[in-house]
Amino acid sequence: MIDIHCHVLAEVDDGPKSWDISEEMCRMAVADGIEHIVATPHANSRYAYDREHLKELVDHLRQRVGEMPRLSLGCDFHLSYENLQDVMAIPERYTIEGGRYLLSEPSNYSIPAQLEDSFAKLLALGITPVITHPERNPILQRTRERILAWAEMGCVIQVTGSALTGGWGEAAWLTAEWLIKRQAVHVLASDGHDLKRRPPVLSQARDAAAEHCGDEVARALVEDNPRAVISGKALPYFPAPMMKER
Repeated sequence: MIDIHCHVLAEVDDGPKSWDISEEMCRMAVADGIEHIVATPHANSRYAYDREHLKELVDHLRQRVGEMPRLSLGCDFHLSYENLQDVMAIPERYTIEGGRYLLSEPSNYSIPAQLEDSFAKLLALGITPVITHPERNPILQRTRERILAWAEMGCVIQVTGSALTGGWGEAAWLTAEWLIKRQAVHVLASDGHDLKRRPPVLSQARDAAAEHCGDEVARALVEDNPRAVISGKALPYFPAPMMKER
């Protein structure tokens, strides 16, 4: 499996507080079957995002963990006005491995109507927004059809694995199930932050997804599609979202 959203770098955001914990998170991920992790520090008003410094930290973690898991760099990109202006000018500063995919986190407090225009502009630049954990967003939990519209535009929808297994409460679980039944989930990721409360694991979520959509689609959500993301290729599993439940 490949985890494209994980806060595995120490001392840069609200993720692990030490490099020992970072290293143990990597060991835990490998034991769960994850072979590749994208380190995704926050890029928001609270946490400054220094790409060159973060590359050095990824190298440092590689030296500590060895060959497995493989590590890449992206970011958890907050969809603020300032960030959107910057990414339009220098997208490779924020995208996964400087490629075409951008983890894009909507605000929990306000989702402006013009956000669709921003997504359209990014797509026109060849940058594909990967909408992170919409199932956990209280606004989107009440306006689920908006997520389907983003998928129809060409945005990738990434659901937190533990939301699909009930770890984020009933509202997130119901929204995650609603999306997966409508073929509007393209990637499962851990959004791991630590070893206990938000661990970097995906196998249980893969199995839960298989109960809803079968083994082949579940494999696409944790293997085939994430591999395409880190390689900068089109997703092999990207069906049109269904407006009604199967």
